[in-house]
Amino acid sequence: MAKTPDGLTEIPEPPPTPQPPGEPGTPDTLALTPRRRTQALAVCIAAAFLTLLDVSIVTVALPSMQQHLHLTSADSTWSIAGYTLTFGLILVPSGRLGDEFGRRKLFLIGMVLFIITGVLCGVAPDATWLVAARLARGISAGLIAPQVVGLMHQMYPPRERGRVFGYYGATVALSTTIGPLLGGVILHSFGTADGWRWIFYLFIPLDVLALFLGVRILPAGRRSERRSSLDLAGTLLLGLAVTAIMLPLLQSGGWANRSWWLLLAGIALLVVFVLRERSLPGRGRQPLVDLSLFRVRDYWVALLVAAALYGGFTGIFIVLSQFLQTGLHYTAMQASQCTVVFTIGSVVCGIISGRVVHRVGHRLVIGGTAATAVGLAATALVVGTSSGANMGLVLAVPLLVAGCGTGCVIAANQTLALHRVPRREGSTAAGVYQTGMKIGTTLGVALCSSLYFSELVASHHDFAAAAQIGLAGAAALAAVAFLIALPGFTLRVRDTTAPVVAVEEVEPAR
Repeated sequence: MAKTPDGLTEIPEPPPTPQPPGEPGTPDTLALTPRRRTQALAVCIAAAFLTLLDVSIVTVALPSMQQHLHLTSADSTWSIAGYTLTFGLILVPSGRLGDEFGRRKLFLIGMVLFIITGVLCGVAPDATWLVAARLARGISAGLIAPQVVGLMHQMYPPRERGRVFGYYGATVALSTTIGPLLGGVILHSFGTADGWRWIFYLFIPLDVLALFLGVRILPAGRRSERRSSLDLAGTLLLGLAVTAIMLPLLQSGGWANRSWWLLLAGIALLVVFVLRERSLPGRGRQPLVDLSLFRVRDYWVALLVAAALYGGFTGIFIVLSQFLQTGLHYTAMQASQCTVVFTIGSVVCGIISGRVVHRVGHRLVIGGTAATAVGLAATALVVGTSSGANMGLVLAVPLLVAGCGTGCVIAANQTLALHRVPRREGSTAAGVYQTGMKIGTTLGVALCSSLYFSELVASHHDFAAAAQIGLAGAAALAAVAFLIALPGFTLRVRDTTAPVVAVEEVEPAR
């Protein structure tokens, strides 16, 4: 058994067990030609970019929407947060459906709905229509996301997944940070009156192209031979739990005025969900989530790291956007240009880290979280020491450090999380992982924006002081990711991963 520096092992594979052609994770899906796999990967990456872009690009159009659709503050919150909420709600059930009925099928259904809801958002005549369309759009994106990761996990053997997830990590970083810049360009080109509608319209041809190529290129799958039905009660319990946990974080206003009892209710529902899922195998039924995944230390540690890190680095954009545009009177495009260096660092380092994760291993995540925390802390320190004229230059170095750290973590962390997960559980495991990311992102945005606006009021509109406090919150979340990764990936404990590793499917000879 070959070992990489940090214990990433090449798992010895038993001889293949005959399975129906097209079954996810079986030799015929892994035996795609290199060209066909590359094309399928490109389709997956494009779909991931389009669904994640929809989170960030709409934020810059919010003032225009508020003016022309007469959105209330609650409408504005739900037009952004509603997408995130339904996106997060559907991830685990759609991952299970993809594992059971075929990832390609769920991917295509999701793309069709994503196109339809894009049109509905663009033609929205009022606030109610827009919010409803955004909620539906989040569901369609949640159908797509786990299938993207599941298909990558299915099509590539373990040694190649780091490189593939490097491209995926770069896409996550790019879509998160380039959205405001693209939104600013579109609003500038089409005007503020109806320019926000073109934020939805312009990407519909790309959605249609991704759907067409998905039909032509993605490997077909069949329903799992296990023939298990979806655990509807478990789905309902998990949905209620995630909703109750996320709602207080999505509410506007101060922390003291939020419905924190919902958070406690969500945790209680999550405990009930876990107890139910543990009991199902004994009754001969398939659980929604295979809890043996959490006996893999790399999986649960990586999930916690992802939640904290995504909370940290996504929180900075709302703070810097408000500070630069409201405090320093930058345009949306100028504000976006100030943060583009973060994008460059995260994209480049994301691709590199995916290529070296099997040689460097856990150290990439530990070093990356440390660099992100240091970079964000430095960003918070320098915000108050510079005049508005050269703010972009002052922010460049600390944001580059933070961006490089984030890029190193995203790809490596996902590779570590999934490298021992059986291919047949790929979409479900990805759905759970992405749900953790969504909860972390929601927490980060809520924490950083709340700290920013609270300090803004307390300091009588000292924008620099408010930005420093908000960015300090982001740095703290990144530091939490480091404090989880350091002991989680380095302390030696008894290996409890055997039950999961034993069912890893065959990597065929190539």
